[in-house]
Amino acid sequence: MTTQSRTASPTATTAEPGKSRRRLNFSLISAALFMFFVTWSLSWSLFSIWLTQDIGLSAGRSSLVISANAIGCLVTMPIYGFLQDRLGLRKNLLYWIGGLMLMVGPMYIYVYGPLLKAQFALGLVVGSVYLAMAFAVAVATLESYAERLGRFHGFEFGRARMFGSLGWAAATFFAGRLFNIDPSLNFWAASGSAAVFVLLLVAIRVSDGRRAAAVDQAAATVSFADVKSLLRYPAFWGLLLFVVAVTATYNTYDAMFPSYFASLFSTTAEGNRMYSDLNSVQVFLEAGGMALAPFLVNKLGPKKSLLVSGCVMATRIFLSGLVTDPTLISAVKLLHAVELPIMLIAIFKYINRHFEPRLSSSIYLVGFQLATQVGAAVISPLAGIGYDSVGYAPTYLIMSACVAAFTAISVWTLRPDGKGLPESAPSLDTAVAAEPAKV
Repeated sequence: MTTQSRTASPTATTAEPGKSRRRLNFSLISAALFMFFVTWSLSWSLFSIWLTQDIGLSAGRSSLVISANAIGCLVTMPIYGFLQDRLGLRKNLLYWIGGLMLMVGPMYIYVYGPLLKAQFALGLVVGSVYLAMAFAVAVATLESYAERLGRFHGFEFGRARMFGSLGWAAATFFAGRLFNIDPSLNFWAASGSAAVFVLLLVAIRVSDGRRAAAVDQAAATVSFADVKSLLRYPAFWGLLLFVVAVTATYNTYDAMFPSYFASLFSTTAEGNRMYSDLNSVQVFLEAGGMALAPFLVNKLGPKKSLLVSGCVMATRIFLSGLVTDPTLISAVKLLHAVELPIMLIAIFKYINRHFEPRLSSSIYLVGFQLATQVGAAVISPLAGIGYDSVGYAPTYLIMSACVAAFTAISVWTLRPDGKGLPESAPSLDTAVAAEPAKV
């Protein structure tokens, strides 16, 4: 018995630190997502209101800004996706993102805002590049890293991503109040929360040497040829159609919704505060949805779940074009808490089922995020023309019809879940595909 206990002791001692590190990494990536979304919310949740009320742009010009930001993402997303796939579980790209986030306060206050007022075209270029690299593309990169870390450690991505929603909700609750005092307060607070985000990144370490080395070895084999090979898969084009025609249209609608919502109140200050409170409630509900969505997506399957999210998107846009009462349209806004968790969890599970997991960052950033931005770059100017010529509500009705139509088409163009990985896709290294240890 003494011999057995002596031989068992080193194993137990070795296993326990690894288990502790896995739990710690889950806590750290959850906290990092929380602080990232705090920073992003403080600088972005009232972006359209900042453009129209503080900078003084029209709805049409504000749509051009959003379109320019989408174009900035087109260049950044393929680069970020490829780099993150090459890095595997290493955090080099995330440190770069953290450095950009630290500059958000000075960037908005001393560079971006003044340029939009004095040199609009130059402001479009500078802002689109910075916001793409620091937030719009960065969020997808961080989510992709968190999902990969979850597969490595054996926890559901939705459990960690839930804290991102909580971070957005917590920050949005204060954003409207700070904005009414001085918009600059939001941007300085964002730089402060970015510093905490960087510290959390530093603390994340992957200590399972053999398995981590296998992930890094597989990541090192990723090439541009692998990414280009995606264009041969019908499943990739089916995903692109859904994303461009459905998700991008919805995101274009949602980007200008705060301005429309604020306009329904007697004063802009009251509208700003009410939107801030409503958005906070919505994102708290969204956080609960992130915890529950994996159960629904696992039951329905990724394809059916994407179609369900498309139906919710079409419904929300349609109802926004019908109701004008602030109470009713507030209830419509809460549908976002249903749609986003289902769509986000489903998209990762769809990618992992129908594509090679070692290319997950490239597929997520190119096949989902970049395609969304391509769609937004085309749709936003058209929506802006609609806002200025016929108003928000009629434009929303047209957009809802487009989303509903392409959701129906996606029933045939999205790949059935039962088919799994296409036969022409290269297989994943067995060392990486090994069953991850559970948290």
